[in-house]
Amino acid sequence: MYIVQIASECAPVIKAGGLGDVVYGLSRELGMRGHCVELILPMYDCMRYDHIWGLHDAYQGLSVPWYGGAIHCDVFCGWVHGQLCFFIQPKSGDNYFHRGHYYGALDDHMRFAFFSKAALEFLLRANKRPDILHCHDWQTGLVPVLLYEMYQYHGMGNQRVVYTIHNFKHQGIAGSDVLWATGLNREPHYFHYDRLMDNFNPFALNLMKGGIVYANYVNTVSPHHAWEARFENVGYGLGHTLEIHHHKFGGILNGIDYNVWNPEQDDYIPHAYSIDDLSGKALNKKALREHLLLREADKPILAFIGRLDDQKGMHLVHHAIYHALNQNAQFVLLGSATEPGINAWFWHEKHFLNSNPDCHLELGFNEELAHLIYAGADMIVVPSNYEPCGLTQVIGLQYGTVPIVRGVGGLVNTVFDRDYDPEKPPEKRNGYVFYQTDQHALESAINRALGLWYDYPQAFEQLVKQGMAYDYSWNLPGQQYQEIYERVRY
Repeated sequence: MYIVQIASECAPVIKAGGLGDVVYGLSRELGMRGHCVELILPMYDCMRYDHIWGLHDAYQGLSVPWYGGAIHCDVFCGWVHGQLCFFIQPKSGDNYFHRGHYYGALDDHMRFAFFSKAALEFLLRANKRPDILHCHDWQTGLVPVLLYEMYQYHGMGNQRVVYTIHNFKHQGIAGSDVLWATGLNREPHYFHYDRLMDNFNPFALNLMKGGIVYANYVNTVSPHHAWEARFENVGYGLGHTLEIHHHKFGGILNGIDYNVWNPEQDDYIPHAYSIDDLSGKALNKKALREHLLLREADKPILAFIGRLDDQKGMHLVHHAIYHALNQNAQFVLLGSATEPGINAWFWHEKHFLNSNPDCHLELGFNEELAHLIYAGADMIVVPSNYEPCGLTQVIGLQYGTVPIVRGVGGLVNTVFDRDYDPEKPPEKRNGYVFYQTDQHALESAINRALGLWYDYPQAFEQLVKQGMAYDYSWNLPGQQYQEIYERVRY
């Protein structure tokens, strides 16, 4: 099949979050399966050009209709770690992608509406006719709308769209200016509950909703999160729309790249190890302590790695630090805050705990340190309020770091409680799960993990190995996406 991914990110050249990792990982997996895969991305001024090989002009003078006129674009082409990528660079005073950042501008809805329009215009003018357009998140929600309301009548009638939602919280709320800019125009047609009108604001358009309504298939990034989006509040108002379109909606778990996350061949850690020989993990634990100036002691290390964001359950992360210290354990945190209040809170904690030999808070992000923490820690805590998929717990399993997670979203699909899981036999369980959002639930799960580490070290090592035995690579997700592509083609 010929598949074109249209997205606002692709790691490592454009990465603001997990979306970039998924777009790259899935593209790579599909290519390995023999499909022809290309990517269309915005050409940001702040992306990592050092990760692009052979960047050259692919299409000059692309004229994209915009309002009553047109914006001229150049399209560049290059290879990003083996993936063929096309970068769209508009030449206009709006400087849509020359802002020094990927997201956060007041006109984001117009920036990415333009990108969606330009991507289709490029495919049309360059005579590219992929079998599947795979679009991601609200930034490309207009692609299926434009395709089925406009471009199918200009020679693109056979293209099909798969639309993946990574985060329901950000939906792309826009006004009628998007319609007039892109040439969709007919306000009464689109300001309709069955099309793009926001479910709660009749004067606003919802670009993510448009993607759901018009795409041939819609998915989110884990089966349990797909259920939550329909029936709980994590769909952020789109539950009824998903219910209407439930026949074409599902969940597919994200994978991780085992070439990057693999303790047997990780260049970022000093000692390689495997499920058959865990001796290197103890040496990495010693290296982690030396790196962070933690004292050498017969104690387990708990870790948290991730954004310091309300989604991640900051009140429980904060509580986990002090509970671990009170239970004779060490704690390591690595993450950067997404808002000033949380940033100030954790800087205060960092200063307060600065002289504690059993704790280190690293505020910011450091890829090399992340690998060392995964390799050196005994447990990793993921107490999220909601978690569409979650990669932290999956990476933890791969590195033999036992996850302690809250039972939401993709965490439910990947971590199975050692003591209580109703579906997995004991030899298939791999971590600890709690469900409530209160401190007592978190403490109970941490205490069970620490108790096993202290009192039954052989049983803890067995749990580590059971986690490492799981395969959360892109192999199975790649197969599932391939089956969906084949289903919607005909």
